[in-house]
Amino acid sequence: MRCRSVFRKMLVLVFLAALVFAVSGCSAKTNDKPAADGPEWSTLTAERELPLRYADQYTVTEYTGGYYLIDINTTGRFVLVPEGSGIPKSLDEDIVPLCQPLDSIYLTATSTMDFFRALDGIGNIRLSGTDKNGWYIEEAKQAMDEGKMLFAGKYSAPDYELIFSEKCDLAIESTMIYHSPEIKEQLEKLGVPVMVERSSYEENPLGRMEWIKLYGVLLGKETEAEALFDAEVKDVEALAGQPDTGKKVAFFYINAAGTVNVRKTGDYVPRMIEMAGGSYIFTDLDSGSGLSTVNMTMEAFYDRAKDADLLIYNSTIDGELYTMDELMAKSPLLADFKAVKSGDVWCTGKNLFQEPMGLGKLIGDMHRALTDDYPDDGELTYMHKLKN
Repeated sequence: MRCRSVFRKMLVLVFLAALVFAVSGCSAKTNDKPAADGPEWSTLTAERELPLRYADQYTVTEYTGGYYLIDINTTGRFVLVPEGSGIPKSLDEDIVPLCQPLDSIYLTATSTMDFFRALDGIGNIRLSGTDKNGWYIEEAKQAMDEGKMLFAGKYSAPDYELIFSEKCDLAIESTMIYHSPEIKEQLEKLGVPVMVERSSYEENPLGRMEWIKLYGVLLGKETEAEALFDAEVKDVEALAGQPDTGKKVAFFYINAAGTVNVRKTGDYVPRMIEMAGGSYIFTDLDSGSGLSTVNMTMEAFYDRAKDADLLIYNSTIDGELYTMDELMAKSPLLADFKAVKSGDVWCTGKNLFQEPMGLGKLIGDMHRALTDDYPDDGELTYMHKLKN
């Protein structure tokens, strides 16, 4: 029976692929958008670049006729076709057309949902790579409760039949998809363009936030995206002229095996600490791998971080802590840390990873923790102080 089921699924996929290749252009992706020929690509003129102040992992160029060329560093190029317009002819082979409106998106890059939330674009996400219980964003949970957003399988195990039946016109993936390249290939064979976003590769945390401008372009909300970004970074930019506090900060979590996970020196979190007026205590961490973190023994962490003025526990993987006793249960060695003795131990909220638009507020929280002897947790957004 199992073999028959697998065989039937294979037949369905072959049939769907045949349908896709029987049509062309944007109609191949949504089955209901015209595939009329547009102008010759070479006749279109670049009119302006989307202004970016911090992000360096993508560019967007507007062309005559309302077309946009999107270039994401190392992962792909796309031409955004305005609704009612035709796909430009003679495109370079590596340029993938995306036809507006993009209203049936399959999203597996979890942190990207926050950009759509901020832009009131949750309705454009029809298919999710995270199920309801995996979301901290309330609007995403509600959309799934109401059946407006459907779980279509995680990035490594998508529901191809559902994706095709929902006329998916774009899959937004994180670079994790490169661990399963056959998935990306299969989606593209089914006529679904795959955009691999790289906001997590931005070294400047404000550059991460600036990816909202890209999604603003995709949704036809460029002006709104610009205003949202400016509002979020205003307070952070105001910190630039303030003096360094001279305080050293360690940002970490301890896994079930007792190993301490810390950020590399060049990661965006140390940059946030610096922008908040602190100094990241690890000045020379680079494992040589492509990961943004490094694991070390508790003893090594003790030797290097025991004199940190501030400890920030990263809850996004291991879960939130609320008391010093919970922290001590991780390792009794922590009792000798300077920050533990002074009570300067903080924990991030578990929703932080899914809300990149909150990075500016997190920098503000860090600044308060570094400069205010008794900051009120009620005035902070993404951090809380551990209680004795």
